[in-house]
Amino acid sequence: MRNGTDPAVVVVSGTGTEIGKTVVTAAIAALARGRGRSVAVVKPAQTGVGPGEPGDVAEVVRLAGPVHGVELARYPEPLAPATAARRAGAVAVRPGDAADAVAKAAVEHDLVLVEGAGGLLVRFDEDGGTLADVAVLLAAPVLIVAPAGLGTLNGVALTAEALRARGVEPLGVVVGSWPDEPGLAARCNPADLPVVADAPLLGAVPEGAGALPPGVFRDRAARWLAPALGGVWDAAAFTAGLAVAFTAAE
Repeated sequence: MRNGTDPAVVVVSGTGTEIGKTVVTAAIAALARGRGRSVAVVKPAQTGVGPGEPGDVAEVVRLAGPVHGVELARYPEPLAPATAARRAGAVAVRPGDAADAVAKAAVEHDLVLVEGAGGLLVRFDEDGGTLADVAVLLAAPVLIVAPAGLGTLNGVALTAEALRARGVEPLGVVVGSWPDEPGLAARCNPADLPVVADAPLLGAVPEGAGALPPGVFRDRAARWLAPALGGVWDAAAFTAGLAVAFTAAE
């Protein structure tokens, strides 16, 4: 549903791979669709998936419902896009290609989500183009998806610093897979993540959320993401609850 304003573009980047970017992207898309917004998802480079196999865009569609999906390139080996393209003898995706595809999708959709591959500075091509370059070309905010446990503070701090060095402001941080039984580091990190990122904590998606039936996923997505992403999740209440549980366990 077009509302007469410029469509929003959000770049979704992880601090690494296999930390929940696709599920977070699907949750944002599901909430936007629930508010009547038309959504497109652009995946500049899909790696580790063969011809005919469902990739990340297909998973977003499965979980969120009908969205317009764009996959610019696919490489079969689970490697950084530049490496995977070289080994496959295929053409690499360049940041300008991705930015052009996003701009085209933005003409017809209220929200365009751009999902990266791995971390922010993973190379797309042999010239060193990255997802950060795509964000710069689009002048789009970047949502940082991070793991819950030990090591995440450094990864988030480095990602936020790399963005600001390029003039891109982080939109916030979402924990991509919040464990059922969080350990010590996971219980402490929600208080520290917005400090090291100098950006708000915008959600915590439960571990295994991607395995929920799509209808259940869409019904519950609002509980996982903050109002800035269309949900009702409360960072202060979440963090305070962890502090109380932590104190009680001592």
